[in-house]
Amino acid sequence: MKAKKIITSLSIIFFLLIIESNLIAKPHFPGTYLMQDEAYAAFAEVMPEPVGGIASVFKKIVYPEIAKRTNIEGKVYLLIYVNENGGVDDVKVIKSLGGGCDEAAVKAIKESKFSAGKNKGVPLKVKLSMAVTFKLN
Repeated sequence: MKAKKIITSLSIIFFLLIIESNLIAKPHFPGTYLMQDEAYAAFAEVMPEPVGGIASVFKKIVYPEIAKRTNIEGKVYLLIYVNENGGVDDVKVIKSLGGGCDEAAVKAIKESKFSAGKNKGVPLKVKLSMAVTFKLN
């Protein structure tokens, strides 16, 4: 009976340690950095837009050869973090397409300049979502 209580107590302690470590630890992937998602507004009176329009972003996209050979078509959904100067701080893939399309979309966004988001005329950091469509002709 006493051994059963000790095992139960140890199980509870172990379980709590696992929960605590998951709350503290944040996923970090090589080549990326952790950022405070809360520092970026989800909405702004004036939302960021690509300089030169969305067409300027699409011109930078190179359809990956592997995606062409395997007839991959569809959309890559991205979350873009734009700073108060209109620069892209980070891009996260929300829904992947594969075949190199995710990487091509992220690269094009990172190479683009955006107008700054603004509230009451004051530039601020804004996160926005975008879908990039890959379609073979």
